[in-house]
Amino acid sequence: MPRTVSADEQAFLAQYKPTSYPRASLTVDLVIFTIIDAQLRILLVRRKEHPFKGDWALPGGFVRVGETAKDQGEDVDAAARRELHEETGLEPDRVFLEQLYTFGRAGRDPRMRVVTVAYYALVRPDLAPFVRAGGDVSDVDWIAVESLGKQHLAFDHKEIIDTALARIRGKLEYSDLAFDLVPATFTIPELRHVFAIVLDRPMDPGNFRRRFNGLVDAGVIERAPGKRITASKPAAVFRFKR
Repeated sequence: MPRTVSADEQAFLAQYKPTSYPRASLTVDLVIFTIIDAQLRILLVRRKEHPFKGDWALPGGFVRVGETAKDQGEDVDAAARRELHEETGLEPDRVFLEQLYTFGRAGRDPRMRVVTVAYYALVRPDLAPFVRAGGDVSDVDWIAVESLGKQHLAFDHKEIIDTALARIRGKLEYSDLAFDLVPATFTIPELRHVFAIVLDRPMDPGNFRRRFNGLVDAGVIERAPGKRITASKPAAVFRFKR
């Protein structure tokens, strides 16, 4: 039910001047993951303009803001979906996208006070080849996580990436987060391989099977029709219930 606005409040809003107070700018940044050639990779773009011209950075941009109280611009989630499409060419409804954290340290952007709302996204490996660079960058590439230490990243994007890595590695243990990193159906060894890549550590087959059975018991994974032909014998296949 719409809220009733009193005459006093209407008068207050009519004369309110937002420019009377300092305002920070708002951006969204996207940490986009996929798996290519058995490596966890992050999509980075090379900046075409200053600051940090020529450096690798996360895809992202400014949230569109209107000029009046009635036209306040776009929602932050809508800005993230728009930037995902503009920076990659992928349709947002085909990509897992979730809000990560807000980064607002003073001085993180040399131009002005900028607060960014970071998101992380998961792109299926079969969609990764279709990613293309947006118009405001000169290059785009899937960079292996293990090689990020050799890259000079713009702004505080290394901190944002580290936060996103911690999030997906923690969430992988109890959720269906791997849904977007595996085929529609998979064997237990195939899923174990994805876990090992994302967590960056070997997975003992016996321990992983117990973890896998826990996901089945929790209703996250279920048996799928058919079998996968392997070198030894046909293997059962499973799927996420999402």
